Amino acid sequence: MNLSKRNVLITGGGTGIGKGIALAMAAAGAKVAIAGRRKDVLTATAAEFTGQPPILCHEVDVTDRGSVRKLVDWAVQELGQIDILINSAGTNIAKRTMVDMIPEDWDRVMAINATGAYNCMYAVLPAMRARRDGLIINISSIAGKRAAALGGVAYCASKFAMTALGTAVGNELGGEGIRVTNVYPGEVDTPILENRPTPVTDEHRSRILQPEDFGNLAVAIAALPPRAHVPEIIVKPTLQGYV
Repeated sequence: MNLSKRNVLITGGGTGIGKGIALAMAAAGAKVAIAGRRKDVLTATAAEFTGQPPILCHEVDVTDRGSVRKLVDWAVQELGQIDILINSAGTNIAKRTMVDMIPEDWDRVMAINATGAYNCMYAVLPAMRARRDGLIINISSIAGKRAAALGGVAYCASKFAMTALGTAVGNELGGEGIRVTNVYPGEVDTPILENRPTPVTDEHRSRILQPEDFGNLAVAIAALPPRAHVPEIIVKPTLQGYV
């Protein structure tokens, strides 16, 4: 699949699913810019891709609208325009039950996972609407479809909010050429597992989804013609049940 004419901005692009998508999009020929909080991590990910054009990187705090605005302005200057936005910035906490969680942790998870996605969509949508073309892929979670103890109270609530955000904006702006896809991953071998209350074994990590699986998925979605819209998709490990 050839994405040589597409420009992609990925938040949370230095690690995990965002990294997997960045490397796959770049390999497919897209111009890719990744953003996140840690410059060293972003630089290391960008260096893993040795093809052309190179992956660009920029620091951002998705909870800060001013920071997001600077990111988008920079991306437009470097890429020309943003054809595809991938909202992959996300976090979770170790103490995730209602009894153990403190309000500040609730605020942080909601700010990054839900409000962060809103901030980025708000920043890119005016130009997409003006062109009557744009694709936004929100990396939500199965926890945004089915609330479960494993995800925790704040994480589930934030991902349900992200799900509703994507669905509502997709319905509202579909007539203007804007496509929004909510992706609901099951268990994935990413750094977020390190916040699990119970450590995840190496054997289990090897059997669950890998970031590159979502790279392949995102490339396939991005390669569809503008007339085709994937509103949502669930991807889970074969070993993980789904009800």
